[in-house]
Amino acid sequence: MEKEAFTVVGKSIQVTCQNGEQSQHIHKLWQECHRDGTIAKLASLGADENLLGVVEMQPDNETMTYTIASIAGPEAAAEGFAVKTIPASTWAIFASVGPLPGAIQSVFGRIFQEWFPATGYEISGAPELEVYPPGDTTAEDYRCEAWVPIVKK
Repeated sequence: MEKEAFTVVGKSIQVTCQNGEQSQHIHKLWQECHRDGTIAKLASLGADENLLGVVEMQPDNETMTYTIASIAGPEAAAEGFAVKTIPASTWAIFASVGPLPGAIQSVFGRIFQEWFPATGYEISGAPELEVYPPGDTTAEDYRCEAWVPIVKK
């Protein structure tokens, strides 16, 4: 899917990707944001009901910035939140069904281990997105999406 540039607002952390540590830090960030009201605030600032996980790999490929965000609505410049522009991109979109975080982690693993090697595409370098609609994220039938920015090899 082609999508023009858009702005997100959210809370960011920088984490190491060594030994799979990013998963632990990201899980803690989601817990903290639910507990302290950040999730509710982002939902109220958003242009729609979805929450996003924005994954920005750093050039060293050993660290990443992860942002829990929403697409910026008219009240986007909320105090204490990072504002980022997601560049215009071509996106490969993959469905994820099942409880989080395992289901979405599995989808991303398959994208990079199976889909990319079997296609004529590569990641463009823009942020990857996790798109989370409202719902019970622990349910076996919870549906969300992985958006990967792509370019032809």
